[in-house]
Amino acid sequence: MAFDFLIPVADKVLAHCELLPPQALGSNIHKHTERKGLPVLANASFAIVGVLESRNAFEKKLEPLNISEIRLQLYKLMMGNWDATIVDLGDIEEGDSVEDTYFVVKEIVAGLLEENIIPIILGATQDITYPAYRAFDGIKDMINLVAVDSRFDFGQDEELISSNSYMSKIITDAPNNLFNFSNIGYQSYFNAQEEVDLMERLFFDAYRLGDVSANISLAEPVLRNAHMVSMDLRAVRASDICMSSNFSPNGFNGREICAIARYAGISDKVSVFGIYEAENTSQTYQLIAQIVWYFLEGHNYRVEESPNSKNEDFTKFIVPTDTEELVYYKSHLTERWWVEVPSILTSHTKTKSPALLPCTEQDYLDACNQNIPERWFKAYKKGFN
Repeated sequence: MAFDFLIPVADKVLAHCELLPPQALGSNIHKHTERKGLPVLANASFAIVGVLESRNAFEKKLEPLNISEIRLQLYKLMMGNWDATIVDLGDIEEGDSVEDTYFVVKEIVAGLLEENIIPIILGATQDITYPAYRAFDGIKDMINLVAVDSRFDFGQDEELISSNSYMSKIITDAPNNLFNFSNIGYQSYFNAQEEVDLMERLFFDAYRLGDVSANISLAEPVLRNAHMVSMDLRAVRASDICMSSNFSPNGFNGREICAIARYAGISDKVSVFGIYEAENTSQTYQLIAQIVWYFLEGHNYRVEESPNSKNEDFTKFIVPTDTEELVYYKSHLTERWWVEVPSILTSHTKTKSPALLPCTEQDYLDACNQNIPERWFKAYKKGFN
């Protein structure tokens, strides 16, 4: 049983919890302890899991990630008015080999997915995204993965998996369950033109840092369709987490990265949420804690919506263009928008009805002016592959 490989939450963290007020997260999270063992998973909504593996780091880690310090900061934060049960399963240590660690991550995440529990992974390096993605094997056929990252992480052809090349392994390894990959926050000077071209050829979506920072709501439709979110903290600017080496002076600020985490929580499809590439500074610990808090907060406001013309909670808009007739839906409850993509049929949706692509009101207004959104074209072309 893979859960046997989890090590309990550290005693110093548990001792700290004794001093917390009853409203604090630390007083309400059910923890894996040496004395009591693993918490009961029945009815849990979230499971926090630390992963200490760092041997495949692209930039070698000088010291292990101190996940206990992240917990201390997270546990201090106050609970929202949430109807959710949170468990902390402790940490996965490095196995005898990296592959051993990957196997344990995959099995634990798969076990949580089968119980409809959302894993919140706190990982030293982003290559852990790969075994977390493999956990969907046999559980869900086609996965939409969103990375919040300054790089696309395809790496070089000859490079083995690392925190800078895990996407190459996800794309090439069988079974190929990846339906779509989206990047939020890439910085052009970190990505070779060949990687940009590959994103185009595979009809993947990419959003530049400047565009998302100027309008953070651009991230919402992308995350609304995601099953899995992988957040690289190197997408955050160095000054916001007190880092100098391996971090960029440009990136999301603390408020923006927390807003993105909240959008991920609101998405009713996101089943795995991972935060990776942290370094050991007190400000980083606090930011990770707040990112997790906003993800939990967003989840509390999840609304499962399925737009169709017969549902009075939606208004249907038909937009004739020179080449296509686009069908948009707007929710009266959340004011969110969707557009039909007629070419994506049985392979992805398992139905004969058109797929619904989350979008923005601006996408609808652009279509009214005969400007069809690029994301729609990519989804449309992907349906023929």
